[in-house]
Amino acid sequence: MPVVLYGCETWSLTLREERSLRVFENRVLRRIFGSERDEVTGEWRKQHNEELNDLYCSPNILRVIKSRIMRWAGHVERVGKGRGVYRVLMGKREGKKPFGRSRRRWEDNIKMDIQELCCGGMDWIELAQDRDRWRVLVNSLMSLRVP
Repeated sequence: MPVVLYGCETWSLTLREERSLRVFENRVLRRIFGSERDEVTGEWRKQHNEELNDLYCSPNILRVIKSRIMRWAGHVERVGKGRGVYRVLMGKREGKKPFGRSRRRWEDNIKMDIQELCCGGMDWIELAQDRDRWRVLVNSLMSLRVP
């Protein structure tokens, strides 16, 4: 896990990337837990995703990534606007805008994760200033069910 999650705090995941991470996690879990013998037919078969989730008691890889992103976002917001890390992660691009829809930014993913937690009306920047409330939010993200 540490190798896969290196630097995940700064990722801006698309749906395609989330899916490929879930596929990777299930592939690794199938490799670890191996095949299962069917009780009725006696044949070997691959384990289904639900069976793997029951065997593997740690949180889903997407939950871990999203909670780390949220924890880092709170830290970056509390650091302040004068620091370089804030300007890199929260800043706006300069220059001419390319054609088409804007790409999803790091900040947009944070807003979407907060909306999933039913805190859509809240401003995440104000919420991040209170460490205790932000920690509760990050911990509730870990218990959120990610398909």
